[in-house]
Amino acid sequence: MKRLFPLIAALAALVVASPAEAYWEYGHQTVAEIAWANIKPSTRAHILALLRRQKLLGTPECKAGTIDDAAVWADCIKGIKNPDGTRKFDYTSTWHYQDVNVCEPFDLIEACKNGNCVSAQIVRDAKVLADRRAPAADRVRALVFLIHFVGDLHQPLHAGEKGDKGGNDVKADYGVFTASRLNLHSIWDGYLAERAISTGPNLVRRYPAAERARIAAGGVTDWSRESWQVARDVTYATAIGGDPCGATPTRVKLDNEAIERLIPTVRLEVKRGGLRLAKMLDQALG
Repeated sequence: MKRLFPLIAALAALVVASPAEAYWEYGHQTVAEIAWANIKPSTRAHILALLRRQKLLGTPECKAGTIDDAAVWADCIKGIKNPDGTRKFDYTSTWHYQDVNVCEPFDLIEACKNGNCVSAQIVRDAKVLADRRAPAADRVRALVFLIHFVGDLHQPLHAGEKGDKGGNDVKADYGVFTASRLNLHSIWDGYLAERAISTGPNLVRRYPAAERARIAAGGVTDWSRESWQVARDVTYATAIGGDPCGATPTRVKLDNEAIERLIPTVRLEVKRGGLRLAKMLDQALG
């Protein structure tokens, strides 16, 4: 019977969207791999040299010796605890997102006060990474945070929300799956993104220079506004079925037709994240 499981799973994947491996391992690594394929050779050499010094991070529980490991290090450290049971890196929790209301004019000032938001941390990490006089430990830490946070910024519910913790408070169904743990955020973080990234063609490749320049144009504030707009005009509008600022149902449903419509948007966000990360890495290290 065990031999039938792969076949059954493959057939099911053809007819219905199904939860799979959580996005922000697969998603963050895909963003990092796109960047890796599009940076200069000199940038790649600098990154490898910094990652060889991963011990300076002081987190043997969370590896960062490869670009894939570095991409998820910032999530891995969330589980590290102090001897008294408190979370050692709890202070970094607000660095992964920014609560910018999609139903109000775009404004990063309140969301990023005291530097506690993802876009502010991206700017900070890029500056530290580019400073050849900064301590090596600071530069290694800045590198792994930067790789992760640029990915976070391109998950729309990390950039825009409507008073619901980035969709975490919005119960949701994904295709035929109605598990109580599912919410709008987890779907975009995981199941939808996994479906989109695994839909061909492969996103990890060397892109033409003109396309890289077009997608990577602008800066962190521009990218924040764009991702916020995707949250409003695509994520919430699709979930609610119209006005993104209308009343949110007790439970929203993304049927297979809606999921198929969303795949191109999710793929574009991942590609944007990868090419913009490549730009930032080249600027800091190339």
